Amino acid sequence: MTSLEFLDLSGDDISSSVPRFLANFSSLRHIKLRDCQLRDEFPSAVFHLPKLKHLSMGNNSNLTGFLPEFHNTSLLEKLYLFSTGFAGIIPESISNLNHLKVLSLQSCHFSGHIPGSLPNLTQLTYLGLSKNELAGLVPSLVSLSKLTILDLAYNKFEKGSMYGWINKLTNLNELYLDSYNKFNGTVGLDSFSGLNKLETLSIDQNSLSFVTTSNYTNATLPELLVLGLSSCNLKEFPAFLRFQTKMEALALRYNEIEGLVPTWIWNNSQETLQMIDLANNFITGFDQHPQFLPWVCLEFFDMSYNKLQGRLPMSPQTIVAYDVSNNYLNGEIPPWICELKFLQFLDLSSNQMTRTLPSCFGNLYNSLSVLDLKQYSFHGPMMNTCTQGSPLKKIDLSKNQFSGQVSKSLADCIKLEFLSLAANSFEDVFPLWLGTLPNLQVLILRSNKFYGAIQGLSSISPLFLKLRIIDISNNGFGGELPHKSFQTWNAMKSVYQGRSAAMGSVIPFTSFGTFPFTYSMTLTTKGVKLEYKKILNIFVAIDLSCNNFEGQIPQSLQDLQGLESLNLSNNHFTGHILPSFGNLKYLESLDLFQNELSGKIPQQLLQLGFLSILNVSFNHLDGHIPQGKQFNTFESNSYLGNPGLCGKPLSKECGKFKVLLPPTSSNEYESLMPSDIIDWMLILLGVGSGLIIGIVVGNLLYARKFRRERKRDSRERGCRGGYVGGVGGVGGAGGLCFIPSVSGVAGGATITSMMTSTNLSETYMSRDFG
Repeated sequence: MTSLEFLDLSGDDISSSVPRFLANFSSLRHIKLRDCQLRDEFPSAVFHLPKLKHLSMGNNSNLTGFLPEFHNTSLLEKLYLFSTGFAGIIPESISNLNHLKVLSLQSCHFSGHIPGSLPNLTQLTYLGLSKNELAGLVPSLVSLSKLTILDLAYNKFEKGSMYGWINKLTNLNELYLDSYNKFNGTVGLDSFSGLNKLETLSIDQNSLSFVTTSNYTNATLPELLVLGLSSCNLKEFPAFLRFQTKMEALALRYNEIEGLVPTWIWNNSQETLQMIDLANNFITGFDQHPQFLPWVCLEFFDMSYNKLQGRLPMSPQTIVAYDVSNNYLNGEIPPWICELKFLQFLDLSSNQMTRTLPSCFGNLYNSLSVLDLKQYSFHGPMMNTCTQGSPLKKIDLSKNQFSGQVSKSLADCIKLEFLSLAANSFEDVFPLWLGTLPNLQVLILRSNKFYGAIQGLSSISPLFLKLRIIDISNNGFGGELPHKSFQTWNAMKSVYQGRSAAMGSVIPFTSFGTFPFTYSMTLTTKGVKLEYKKILNIFVAIDLSCNNFEGQIPQSLQDLQGLESLNLSNNHFTGHILPSFGNLKYLESLDLFQNELSGKIPQQLLQLGFLSILNVSFNHLDGHIPQGKQFNTFESNSYLGNPGLCGKPLSKECGKFKVLLPPTSSNEYESLMPSDIIDWMLILLGVGSGLIIGIVVGNLLYARKFRRERKRDSRERGCRGGYVGGVGGVGGAGGLCFIPSVSGVAGGATITSMMTSTNLSETYMSRDFG
């Protein structure tokens, strides 16, 4: 096919490398292989095809490569490499692409600086460099007068004098400078004066302060469709919004806006507004207290982490994502919510509404992808949550008062990836049937009243094939874990080789782009109870702590090569620490605190180069503590309550105790003293030694009883009463049990994080530019 001119296989699951023979097809003008699951290194010779005008390789995250030195004979006009594994620098020779109109390099791994020659690409209309590792100053792009879209978001650029040339790009339609660059200082709309064609402006999450003034008129402002001013130190709603009547999306999250939403924002853009994000402010409500949202096309509404009071504001039936979590809303969940047939994302968590759901709530299960009702004080049996074919991917019902058994309707949630039922009053055996859910990755059953042995984990039928995180701590599970318990947990057996990403999904909107959302969870790891606002797809953790498991630690744990955190503390495990734990080379936290383990600490654990938390205290271990590597960083409280252990960092040294032998003959005494004196001395010695032995034995028996009682009491206090952290020691990686008689116990630490911010460039730039 050497005469081939046009090749388009976009969207086909090819799952292979790009064949090198493509570089021999000298007639190729268009190559479109976007979203094909391509992998391995892209053959750089393809860039030099003499007639190539359009190269589109976007959305192939496992496709690697680099930009070659370009020749000035190239005819390339459009280059799409977004969301690939391309890395390295952008070469100065890119200026040789004299015909280039589109350069799309977003979400790659490019580093270094923007080449100083890039302003020579005077034909560019689209420049996308966001979500890379580029740094330094942005050179003046004033020569790129044809630019309509400029996207520099999510890099490490410095401010410099960049604003002096931006307002000369008079054809700009979309401008993205947001998120984690190093731009600082103050900025107002004056910085963008002259950009009369500007429709999208996003400067979210920098160190910029946006200056609001009232010296604007409708004639001096562009008609913005999209505006992102999140994290811009706003104290009030910008006054220029009075004149914006065609707004489609507005994001002002992570500011310091107080009080009521003014009426003029409430009434503006009633026919056009599709997205409003005012999360993480101090807003208490809406002026004139309307009971419904008047925007007739609204699809995205986020007022989470504010101080909203009163009843739930009624949304239009066009709503797709509705989030009012972490407010002070009260009253009932109204029946109108059941009529939202397009609703995919619903988060009502952490409010003060009443404890019942309307009977029609099940109507939503045919559309919902995300349901979050945590910390809501629901009580009684768990409601049915899924119907056959339900699209639900995340369910969080944690921190309520649900009781009884787990609803079997969850078996119909075949797309479910995340399930948290933590901190309720469920009283049930382990719901083994959840293991048949083909996509379940996170299972959190912590702090309930589950009981009994976990039967069937070692059955022939494969279970929990995609599970990466499980937390069943603080329950009443017991019995032995069979040695084959974890054999089918395939997702934990291998280390993820691709690019790490936050676990979540994407919600498509009918009118604009997509909304990427990420899952969050609370988990105790490395000695601290953490709220993960993002869960990376490379994270693997098991927490079985604070139960009644007994017997030996299952050998099958050694096969879970991806494990980063393992918590088996506060159980009754016996036998030895598995030497094969040394093969879990990515393990960062190992907590075996307060079990009945014996023997030595295996030398193989020295192979764990990432291990930062180790807690083996209060077991029956003996022998020399391994020395060197990571073990040199652990303090003595990692080993407390093991009298047989010796060596650093303990004060008890190994191998330096001498045993005093008794004399070989009694004649030695006779040569020193008369026999009658010796007889009385022997009697006195017998009485004295008996008294001493009695005291010692009595103390040992009392200490053993006290130790058992203390372990029981501490389990009850620690495992049921909260988290008390320990730095590598008594609290350990679990940080669960507080021993008041032991000094040096660090106080508990709780770290909480807010929701992941919504980013306008993510939402709008996800449109298909390729």
